[in-house]
Amino acid sequence: MTAALPRQALSPDEHPDRPVENPRHKARRRALTLLIIVLLIGVPAGYLMISANQSRDSGKDKEAKYSSRGLAPGWPSKVQRRLYQVNVPHPADYIAYYETNNWKTSRLYVEFRTNSAGLDSFLEAMGVRRDDLKKNHITVGARDRKVSGWDFTGPGAWSGLAHPQKNPAPTQDVVVNMADPNYPMVYVVSRTVP
Repeated sequence: MTAALPRQALSPDEHPDRPVENPRHKARRRALTLLIIVLLIGVPAGYLMISANQSRDSGKDKEAKYSSRGLAPGWPSKVQRRLYQVNVPHPADYIAYYETNNWKTSRLYVEFRTNSAGLDSFLEAMGVRRDDLKKNHITVGARDRKVSGWDFTGPGAWSGLAHPQKNPAPTQDVVVNMADPNYPMVYVVSRTVP
């Protein structure tokens, strides 16, 4: 008995049952395969790079916004006013605010000018009265004055009060300039502990 020799595999070009492929068709098939690979790998990779750059730029913008010092003109958002329990009364003008956040404490700095009734309304919303304001009592500390840029040494009849509250309610420090009793200027620092 003679042993059968193993059958050698034929290359695709030597396979007798398969027709010979046109070189143009072969090049087109390879180009299509390459295009599919580029689309499946290159497009998502490009998208990820663009998204990462936008995210990094957004973080830099936020960092620049929050590392700047001083108040921005305008009303704090409703969410900020509710969270920090700073009820800016109507009417009010010369409104400005600034918010800081860190792992230990979040603060909202707000200043505004109002009328006599507006001051009473603001204090009442906090749960205090005008009688609670102490003359020449500056309750906003040096750190908060530095952050906000407030200077309470100018002319005016300064009064203030500290309104501590139990966590999670915010604690507020209020200073009022009564130089013009018809239009008092109010400065508030409200802080919460996360």
